[in-house]
Amino acid sequence: MKFNRLESQTGIDKMHDSMVSFIRMKNTRIPDARAKLAASLPSTTEILRGSLLHRTIRHRTGCAVCAKGQGHPVWVLTVTYPGGRTKQISLSAEQKPVVQQWLRNYRKLKDTLERICELNQQLLRPEKNA
Repeated sequence: MKFNRLESQTGIDKMHDSMVSFIRMKNTRIPDARAKLAASLPSTTEILRGSLLHRTIRHRTGCAVCAKGQGHPVWVLTVTYPGGRTKQISLSAEQKPVVQQWLRNYRKLKDTLERICELNQQLLRPEKNA
């Protein structure tokens, strides 16, 4: 089988051109994607880590509602800390929508930061030279 050097060189040139365009794409699209993600971040002052739980509190003695077995429904923010420590904060009904929004903001902020980190890793990968 004869090998045509001219055809081979043309193939290498095409491969080189596609690699150069990929590098250009990488260096223009990734920063644009990062900027778009960063612009979509929620306010960092309106975030909250934890879980919102709906619990029923029952008094041991002296409460007619609890004596009937109904109890008192309450919303509780539960936050877990390193070492297994947990903090619980009872919330009023008026606080519930605000807490829900702040929890959503926290999750969105965390997810978006992870996506930005992935893009930054792509920028750090060594470029393949033709």
